[in-house]
Amino acid sequence: MQQGPHTRKQPGIQGDGAPSVPWHALPPEAVLERLSSTAEGLTEEAARERLAHFGPNEVKRERGDSAWKLLWRQINSPLIWVLIASAVLAILLGKVTDGLVVAAVVVLNTLIGFVQEYRAGKAIQALGHMVPESTTVVRDGRPVDLPASKLVPGDVVRLASGDRVPADLRLLHSRNLQVEEAALTGESVPSSKHSAAVAGDAELGDRASLAFGGTLVTSGTTTAVVVATGSATELGRISHMLEQAADLTTPLTQELARLGRLITLGIVVLSAVLLVVGLGRGYTFSDAVLVSITLAVAAIPEGLPAIVTIALAIGVQRMATRRAVIRKLPAVETLGSTTVICTDKTGTLTRNEMTVRALWTPRGHHELTGVGYAPAGQLLSEGQLQDTPPDDVRALLVAGVLCNEASLQSQEGRWRMTGDPTEGALLVAAEKVGLGVSDLRARHPRLDAIPFESEQQFMATLHEDGVDGRELFIFLKGAPEVVLRRCAPETDADGVLAEVERMARQGMRVLAVARKDAPGATSLPLRDVEDGFRLLGLQGMIDPPREEAVEAVKGCHTAGIRVKMMTGDHLATAEAIGIQLGIHTPGRSGLTGARLSELDDAALTQAVMDTNVFARVAPEHKLRLVRALQAKGHVVAMTGDGVNDAPALKQANIGVAMGITGTAVSREAADLVLTDDNFATIVSAVEEGRRVYDNLIKSLAFVLPTNLGLALILLMGVAFFPIQQAAGVHVPLMAMRPTQLLWINLVATVTLALPLAFEARERHVMCRPPRAPDAPVLNHFVVMRTGLVALLMAAGAIGLFLWEFSRQGGAQAALDPRPLAEAQTMAVNTVISFQIFYLWLCRTLSGSMREVGRFSNRTVFVGIATLVLLQAAFMYVPFFQRLFGTAPLSLGAIARSVLAGAVVLPVVGLEKWLRSRSARRTGRDDSLPRGRARLPA
Repeated sequence: MQQGPHTRKQPGIQGDGAPSVPWHALPPEAVLERLSSTAEGLTEEAARERLAHFGPNEVKRERGDSAWKLLWRQINSPLIWVLIASAVLAILLGKVTDGLVVAAVVVLNTLIGFVQEYRAGKAIQALGHMVPESTTVVRDGRPVDLPASKLVPGDVVRLASGDRVPADLRLLHSRNLQVEEAALTGESVPSSKHSAAVAGDAELGDRASLAFGGTLVTSGTTTAVVVATGSATELGRISHMLEQAADLTTPLTQELARLGRLITLGIVVLSAVLLVVGLGRGYTFSDAVLVSITLAVAAIPEGLPAIVTIALAIGVQRMATRRAVIRKLPAVETLGSTTVICTDKTGTLTRNEMTVRALWTPRGHHELTGVGYAPAGQLLSEGQLQDTPPDDVRALLVAGVLCNEASLQSQEGRWRMTGDPTEGALLVAAEKVGLGVSDLRARHPRLDAIPFESEQQFMATLHEDGVDGRELFIFLKGAPEVVLRRCAPETDADGVLAEVERMARQGMRVLAVARKDAPGATSLPLRDVEDGFRLLGLQGMIDPPREEAVEAVKGCHTAGIRVKMMTGDHLATAEAIGIQLGIHTPGRSGLTGARLSELDDAALTQAVMDTNVFARVAPEHKLRLVRALQAKGHVVAMTGDGVNDAPALKQANIGVAMGITGTAVSREAADLVLTDDNFATIVSAVEEGRRVYDNLIKSLAFVLPTNLGLALILLMGVAFFPIQQAAGVHVPLMAMRPTQLLWINLVATVTLALPLAFEARERHVMCRPPRAPDAPVLNHFVVMRTGLVALLMAAGAIGLFLWEFSRQGGAQAALDPRPLAEAQTMAVNTVISFQIFYLWLCRTLSGSMREVGRFSNRTVFVGIATLVLLQAAFMYVPFFQRLFGTAPLSLGAIARSVLAGAVVLPVVGLEKWLRSRSARRTGRDDSLPRGRARLPA
């Protein structure tokens, strides 16, 4: 528990006479003695003193970052500073509108990042909603309703079905108590609870004598004593881990920051060089500064953040149609670089619907097909289809229906189960072979019952035959060893237990069912179920894997992604499911949380690399496992739905929460929420993430040559263009004005680059290894392509500018604004023509246009058509002519600029051919993301 003015150490947890034996291992009387309490509860005076000492029963959290600090964090990055500088420079040049446009890009990106961090900070706050507002407390020997926040250690509380547990409790008395703990332990079915002490080293999910704050009572009643409140509870401990979990930056964020630093450094160096060159050639200081500022405006990719943001937003929309909702924008791209997926079992890899798969009677083995609560399936006996169940199987299934509290209903075509999932599975098994549950219960009414108690591990019911009412019989259902003790001596107990062990090794939960005639009985006293039963058989059930999850795991392995299961369930169950899914190798052993606790960090790191199945794991185990994988350089995606998963979800490079079964805490801590709780959707999201990254590389390969080309145009002009002297006026000759450069950067480039975000995925995108997290965005391919296209673009634009300028009169034209405007407009048109033709070449990184399809991305045509209309306005509309200093061009001039731009097609086409030829020879294509070695499945 956090220390401060409102919290103190709690007895039995930290200091203050903490017992050497944990609460769950102490008998109830010893627990009350340690807490200085009684079964009559605390007095009001004692409760007030403890409340002042321990503080309210609330999950505390440290004060988060202020809004200003969050906002500053978004601004304080190299790329944003470059954009801010760009906006300031544009305004200094007298172009307020252009400066405001660039500033709008800064504001947009800043707001997106701010909102993401602000929402992420709510993850811990969501924990508070899991604590009930009020609860029944025994004070001064009388039950009273009090706010849960006023509970203190030593308080005695009473709970019934439907109540949420208000704090960590040690059970004193209970009857038929079952608690839904999936949010904390990952267990797929409610846990049976009892007041008897359990082993001191029991894992969290096995501490049957404790009920944890935030869990839900699904059946039964209990009286319990509070042993921990607030931040000292399991819920509070997870909250503390959630605070400590690092919020990692994504690979894309890191690479864009690195790119921003490179661009910043490059611009500073080039501007300084240009200033020196200009002064050396005789420019006045103001003119030299002007061209240096102009170069900065040209070299800054002002539209790049907008392109990245929009490309990621498009990825978000596409993922949403595939049932994956992105909460944090950069997570779209992070998915594409995922190397390991750590997943929960229940509900993600499995259906979270218990299903009877195996039946055993003394006469033989049988199998039931079909999964889930829909009663669709077939009975197979020794592999042969049975149209009607044999008598022994019928008797076994009938007993499972009658000795049962669950119910099954069909609502709008979907089957829903009410009650314990294990009992629901028994009903479905009977329905599959044509035994109607309602009909059986009507024909064999129940006269009396002994409900299931966790201490006794069985349930018994007394029935009569509804036909004549003369036949009376008892059904017994429960743990196999318990039922066998009550069967006739001639029962082959060893053979039955061997069959139970065989089913258990397959991950099944096994129930034994027996029958006993009870002539003349009118009630069911406990003594009547002590012996004399005849074993009907065994029913083995399991939460089956999702069929689509099996294929999804295969897809992950093909894509070089390793899948690891981390569950709160038992090891045998986890291993069996892992084998069926292709995650676990038969013969190898998974690891339990108890074993993980014994390992130091070095041994844990080795274990996490060698093992794929982890069972009975607690929140701290998941957190350590994720950190160990990250320490080995992996990009980790972590799935989960419970409060226990939240710290690991936040620590992971990308947290994936369940939208249906997930808690508010897990969803708030995650980057991605699955609306169908399906592991297969994660694989679809990974595929989409890889497509987004490929398209971002295409956008970079398209955008950067323009900026470098514009910088080269200015450099060549300052270094080699003649300085015009006329009427005593010193006139530096520039191929483009600053506003024209902004037109190309912010309008033309963005308009053409955005369609690349809609490109379909490259072939075999899921057949290559994940890209290495440290793979640079500016890889060899992007750098080489940028240089080649920039040189072509600069040569074409400068050549046509000089040709048009000299044709208009050369030196005299420098003093006449119209001929210079026409030459500069010609240069702008040439650059845009290059861009239009080059766009087609960027639609695929390594293939040809025939492979991607000329009409597969119709937004390319929309982008080109839009830019042609805008460029026409740029040249011919008077408002644009005044704003950008342009002039109308003749059709002949436009044709010359188009022909110059078309040069990029054969040149880059040849470069593509040479690169593909090299790729076939070496087996490596440097246009694709650099991947790591493929991981073993």
